[in-house]
Amino acid sequence: MATKAEDVKIMEKALKVTKKELSPMEYARFLAIITPKVGDSVREIRKFRDTITEEEFLAILRRKRAEIIP
Repeated sequence: MATKAEDVKIMEKALKVTKKELSPMEYARFLAIITPKVGDSVREIRKFRDTITEEEFLAILRRKRAEIIP
């Protein structure tokens, strides 16, 4: 069974790969698929897609106490 740290590492790698391979709209749809359906998640994801960098996204995860392993 994978540890939480390994899960985060895999998620970071997957996000980097998908961001490179998908168009911005496809990437937003991908994020919408994996995001819990609470509130207006598509609007929030578009905001991230249009205004946030990968480093800023990782900073948000850190603030939410997600364990991130480089």
